[in-house]
Amino acid sequence: MTVHEHIEQFHGLPVFDVVDAPAEAAAQGRAGAVRLPEADAVAWRINLDYEAEETFTESWQRFLDAVDTERVTAVVIGQWWSDDPESFREPMEAVVAAAGRLPALRALFVGDITGEQFEISWIQQCDITPLLTAFPRLAELVVRGASGDWDGKEGLVLEPLRHEALKALRFEAGGLPGSVVRSVAGCDFPALERLELWLGVENYGGDATMDDLAPFLDGTRLPALRHLGLQNSELQDDIAADVAHAPVVARLESLSLSMGVLTDQGATALLEGQPLTHLRALDLHHNFLSDAMHQRLREALPGVELDLSERNAPDARWRYVAVAE
Repeated sequence: MTVHEHIEQFHGLPVFDVVDAPAEAAAQGRAGAVRLPEADAVAWRINLDYEAEETFTESWQRFLDAVDTERVTAVVIGQWWSDDPESFREPMEAVVAAAGRLPALRALFVGDITGEQFEISWIQQCDITPLLTAFPRLAELVVRGASGDWDGKEGLVLEPLRHEALKALRFEAGGLPGSVVRSVAGCDFPALERLELWLGVENYGGDATMDDLAPFLDGTRLPALRHLGLQNSELQDDIAADVAHAPVVARLESLSLSMGVLTDQGATALLEGQPLTHLRALDLHHNFLSDAMHQRLREALPGVELDLSERNAPDARWRYVAVAE
């Protein structure tokens, strides 16, 4: 399974696609017959269509020239190639180079690309550390995809660093490298309130181990954390068992163990561990739980917003994560 739709909202703002806005019309405050919105009223998406005549750098420059970028708070980057797929490195360098023109930027989504455009596990990422260093006031970062180029080079990288302002971080992948998971654990994010990791499957590079996840569970890191998502994993039962006794859970407001191969075994361990009734929400959607376990969860957590949707047959011979290829 994969991601089928582009995001319509980001950082509390509607997404506005500027790919078709002519430079000369946009410069006058119009995109064709549609007036461009106020700079801080939308999340601006830069996306290349297949066989587009522009490069990403050209489209990005057109956006910079058409909009009052000093007021832009959110940017969404879609497909950054028009023909043969390319690494995000060159587009990232263009974004970083424009950091001085985007002083109000608080949210960045890299890779709003659907499966119809390109499978998530084929999206060629790079070292995204410069994005965080170039935008020290960034509050939200989402990165989709993790693979390297076709020669097996680079791929998604994050170097451990300190970032004072980041409040929400999400990595969406069909296979999130263990090296990235370990780097996130090694970062110093004193303001981080939401962390979501789509761990994925080993076949697509998702080689994180339970030891790699331990720093997020022991409660010694991420002092502001209120939502934790360890999702989309083949190890979902093991994750649930460790979460059941994890010190961090006591200070969470919401928890997501969704999108993975969660069975009655993992859910039983979760219920037999520490109390979860303090949670506002528990997301277990896309699961392989029995009817009896669904009922048990509802009875044990009556005041918790519980998502048990996208149920799969508990006795299925083939169990799969929600997003892989």
